[in-house]
Amino acid sequence: MFFCKRAIFLITVAVMFLLACNQKPEENKGNTVRIVKGLYSYGPEIKSFTDCEEGTEYWVADSARTLELQYSKFNFERPYEPVYIEAEAHFIKSDSLIVSADFDSTMVVTRVLKITREIPDGPCK
Repeated sequence: MFFCKRAIFLITVAVMFLLACNQKPEENKGNTVRIVKGLYSYGPEIKSFTDCEEGTEYWVADSARTLELQYSKFNFERPYEPVYIEAEAHFIKSDSLIVSADFDSTMVVTRVLKITREIPDGPCK
């Protein structure tokens, strides 16, 4: 009887293990990376991005650690001058404890594809 219970237990554990290993991983838990195009503004208190197509404004987190550096190379006399960017990013819910709480979502930049002072004609104007 003891052998039978132990065998059933081991088979159950093995089946659970195989099922767990066979499941498809979640697709970045809603954080699918996409290419965004819009206006980025940077200053001492605010880092924001306005999507050209949607008109939605986001707080920006620079996980690539290159966006702020590239922005600073323009040597603007005043902060918050907008520049046009194209970047790979994903979106997360904004943290309610910091300034980003004023924004619905935070755009996490993973790679900067383009940054320029020239704002193209169209919905970004």
